[in-house]
Amino acid sequence: MAVWLIANAKNGISSHELGRALGVTQKTAWFMLHRIRLAMKTGTFRKLTGEVEVDETGVGGKARNMHKHIRAKKIKGTGMMNKTIVQGLLERGGEVRCQVAKSWRRSALNPNVRQKVEPGSIVYTDAIPSYNKLGDECIHQVIDHAVAYVEGKVHTNGIENLWSLLRRMLNGTYISVRE
Repeated sequence: MAVWLIANAKNGISSHELGRALGVTQKTAWFMLHRIRLAMKTGTFRKLTGEVEVDETGVGGKARNMHKHIRAKKIKGTGMMNKTIVQGLLERGGEVRCQVAKSWRRSALNPNVRQKVEPGSIVYTDAIPSYNKLGDECIHQVIDHAVAYVEGKVHTNGIENLWSLLRRMLNGTYISVRE
């Protein structure tokens, strides 16, 4: 029952909520949550194949929740400064792999794609210049969100949906997480 509740909780589930649902103490539910999450991790060396969507997002505090003087110090430009960069790879009809990236630069993003995606696969990205050199090992197709969000099979809507669910989870159940 606990596995089903954890796997189907769209916004995540707290140990208090799990404890109430199962009729156990919060401490027992916390222990169960950690064991089940550990079991749900994939320990595979299989590379993603076929059609793979790649995107990245900044995860961090909302500007509107910051005090005015902190917002003026931290939020510059598009507001992605001082946020944790998370890169995600989604195999259509398959699995997702996410990883914290050091920066938005090609040197930080491309090695992860090359390491986790089988050569010859079709990789869909948005128009960020960091992915321009992917075409030598895979079929790289780009969608420019300033022009359109979908052009036939070329889109990143699946991975964008993951970011939406991640943000909903962080704003709902977990509120704050470390890098």
